[in-house]
Amino acid sequence: MDVRALRDLLAGGETFTVEFKAGSIDDSKLVEAVVCLANGRGGTLLIGVDDNGAVEGAAPRHDHETDPRRVKALVANRTDPAVLVDCTIIEIDGCEVVVIVVPVTDRVVATINGRYLRRSIDIHGQPQCLPMRPHEVVSRAGSIGAQDYTRVAIPALTIDDLSQVELKRFRDLARGGGDETILNLSNKELLMALGFLGMDGHLTVGALLLFGSRKSINDHLPALEIGFQELSGLDVRARSSGPVPLLRAMTEIVDRVHARNPEEEIDVGLLRIPLPRFADTTLRELIANALVHRDYTALGATVVEITEEALVVSNPGGFPEGVTMANLLTSPPRPRNPALADAFKRAGVVDRTGRGVNRAFVAQLKLGRPAPSYERSTPTSVVARVYAGLADKDLAGFVAEAGTRGEVLSLQDLLTLHEIRLNRLITTSRAAELFQVDPNEARAVLNRLADSGLVEARGDRKGRTYHMSAALYRRLGQSAQYVRVREFDDIQQEQMVLTFVERHGSITRAEAAGLCRIDSARASRLLRRLRDENKLQMVGKKRASRYLRPALSPPHPDGGSA
Repeated sequence: MDVRALRDLLAGGETFTVEFKAGSIDDSKLVEAVVCLANGRGGTLLIGVDDNGAVEGAAPRHDHETDPRRVKALVANRTDPAVLVDCTIIEIDGCEVVVIVVPVTDRVVATINGRYLRRSIDIHGQPQCLPMRPHEVVSRAGSIGAQDYTRVAIPALTIDDLSQVELKRFRDLARGGGDETILNLSNKELLMALGFLGMDGHLTVGALLLFGSRKSINDHLPALEIGFQELSGLDVRARSSGPVPLLRAMTEIVDRVHARNPEEEIDVGLLRIPLPRFADTTLRELIANALVHRDYTALGATVVEITEEALVVSNPGGFPEGVTMANLLTSPPRPRNPALADAFKRAGVVDRTGRGVNRAFVAQLKLGRPAPSYERSTPTSVVARVYAGLADKDLAGFVAEAGTRGEVLSLQDLLTLHEIRLNRLITTSRAAELFQVDPNEARAVLNRLADSGLVEARGDRKGRTYHMSAALYRRLGQSAQYVRVREFDDIQQEQMVLTFVERHGSITRAEAAGLCRIDSARASRLLRRLRDENKLQMVGKKRASRYLRPALSPPHPDGGSA
């Protein structure tokens, strides 16, 4: 880190990953601050800075100076497991600031005195460090993959406490599309195969979640609550909630949503294609994700809510460590409860690749509907919202027709077409944001779509945009719309060039290309056309040529104009 980077941190104030401490902080408080950040997402601890970001300077920690190596050793020796930080001293505004960079850890960290702390945001949006309660330690371990809570033993739970109906339900689901190798196993063998019966003979939390009776769930896992509600405005039309085993809960909730899932229709050739508000794949994957990935150590309910506007699936516990809204589609699968996730896959109710969210996106986009949104998620809850507006029937028909010909449109293809339908064009940076990839990969996808004839590229380099091709507009029965788009662009570009000349006196080909976000050849054609129409006058030659407003013609001898 250099002075410029330090000034940026100071200007940003304290955040979830940045902590300021006074220059006189003692060793024990320093170590606790490191533990707090380590049990969050890592971050930077700045010593010698007050809470408002003003630099006051760090007091020497070792005789007349601060030795970064001894600070690193202090932290490593007083944390369990040892946290290996990076420490530097930076002089700024005549004062020394001790900069300690705390890495993201793959284990829950404590001080050697057994003090666990975690990073949190208070109700005013300010960061704070709080003691971790026992269930929060377990929750953190599950989030980072250090422990699978569904494999924790419940010594008092016996096979007699499990529901035979739920065990049969699991086998019936597996028979319909899951792992058929488990169909003939005894109940005990099935539980062992799923990892829910240990070598010591104890059943685990996972066995209770999948197969427990209502009474046994109430007795051993009171935090489990699964709810469904239908709202009309603020009025509740239907509501149910309680401790229900997971596969039963999923089956019943999917059935309830199906009963409230009206369809539109389109004709594709001789086929009539239904366009429900919520695709069956979307329902199953999002509800299963909520049940599989929720934090079962936290109080709160997994809730499926349906309104006229949307379907909302929410559950306690934020995204697993390393997963964010910005990488949800591309992050490697990281289930909070791996054994439970595997059981759902073997039952055949979720995608075996761990890409259920991607499948949910594809399923909605194929219907001509927006992809699910996770914008309402927080660090302590995951909220998936599926909008229920009218379908884009033209686009849905095109996708269905392509499917009948064996043409496969990827998630990135569908995201691109939906974005263009919404905003007329897409840029590389917007595509990278939608695809959750780097710009180079996004550009490759867009160029592939251009090569396939689905989109057309306009502009050059950073100014390049992509819009729907004339061929695709024809296939959508909207050739006139393509003409309007091109004509609108031509009129808009002409006005932009004339306004630029009005303000700046003249314009070059390169300036026109950058202004209108088109390539050099097209900029030349635009400027030549404006010249030929006497709207601009060209002066100079070749690369030195510029275009300006035409000069007024000299007066005609008879008093008129030439």
